[in-house]
Amino acid sequence: MKSSFLIAAPMSGSGKTTVARGLMALFAQRGQCVQPFKCGPDYIDTKFHEAVCGRPSINLDTFMASPAHVRALFSRYGGGADVCVVEGMMGLFDGYDRDRGSSAEIARLLGIPVVLVVDARSSAYSMAALLSGFIGFRKDVRISGVIFNKVGSARHVAMLRQVCADLGVAFLGCLPKNAALEQGSRYLGLDFSKESDLGELVRLIESHVDVDRLCSLCAAQPLESAGEMSPPDERHLLVARNDESFSFLYHEHVARFRHVSFFNPEKDVPSFDGVDVLYLPGGYPERHVETLSRAVAIREAVRDFAGRGGHVLAECGGMMYLCEQILTDEGAFPMCGVLPYTISARKADRRLSLGYRRFDIGGHQFRGHEFHYTQFAGHVPPSAAQVYDAHGEPVAAPLLRYKNVFASYTHLYWGEADLNVLFES
Repeated sequence: MKSSFLIAAPMSGSGKTTVARGLMALFAQRGQCVQPFKCGPDYIDTKFHEAVCGRPSINLDTFMASPAHVRALFSRYGGGADVCVVEGMMGLFDGYDRDRGSSAEIARLLGIPVVLVVDARSSAYSMAALLSGFIGFRKDVRISGVIFNKVGSARHVAMLRQVCADLGVAFLGCLPKNAALEQGSRYLGLDFSKESDLGELVRLIESHVDVDRLCSLCAAQPLESAGEMSPPDERHLLVARNDESFSFLYHEHVARFRHVSFFNPEKDVPSFDGVDVLYLPGGYPERHVETLSRAVAIREAVRDFAGRGGHVLAECGGMMYLCEQILTDEGAFPMCGVLPYTISARKADRRLSLGYRRFDIGGHQFRGHEFHYTQFAGHVPPSAAQVYDAHGEPVAAPLLRYKNVFASYTHLYWGEADLNVLFES
């Protein structure tokens, strides 16, 4: 790679996703091979990245994966790219335990510089104090330059340029307040169902950011040997996938299998001939309950596969699909009936469950992330193992077992996990 950097911010909402996406699009339009990455467990921002770059965006998470695995992912996917753009999460030093698991930890682990995106609304020279703190807080995290966002005037630009000069950090540009730089929100996260005006976003980035200087400051260092990835799994993985109902999955889950096929549970009756593992990832099935419930033959095929002992991994929305029914404000909609539970997606029952999760099965620890508003209707089912959060506190997030079905609200990361443990324990 020629250059690599991590786009971060002092806090969420500063514009790092928009800036990262705009830079990716600009590099791609210049004919460069752009490899996107995302810090943390997010599976929505990665969709933006993939749409822009034409390559899968890879999650880098030091809670769910080992440091060696994170480095191996960066080496494997970034080695052949011209530019590697890593989008951070939350604030630069925000992690699950102080700065553990933060974007800063990823930058430090990979040895790449940080480009800080700062919301400069209603602030002038006070930015010097803010930036001084970020630049000097950790000497092993190198902030190579700053891009200011939501800047109001030429005078404002001049003051921010002076801030950078006084601190000795590169001033990389100022983005004006502009609707094209605003990214809408939706049900659980960013709206990936429709594209904003990428052309306008690229034009603004190109006009207001010194991209050539950014690349020069962030010239990539030769990648050191990061160890080998796990050997490919020879089993046949069948994955439920569509735009919304089943769309939240980490690329490495699919990449680790040599034989992978897909089906759409809203319209494709799957064939299970030669299938070893059925994977039902998360998504928004509660937004498509009518379509899913009408697909009777598909639900029956999934139920039959599970009933005869087929191996099934179901996460969050996938688990909901395996239950008896999903309740919405419009009524009750039958699902696969593999698990004897009902899920409520009614507005009155909405409650946020969010955070890292870990548990032990068969002497092995598995890790993942939970993010949903739906809940079990009635009592929470008994769990096959106690689930803990990132601080070791127990949480009521049950692991459900039925024959060879393993289901939970937790989106597991099994890029380096031994899946046999789940089915053999």
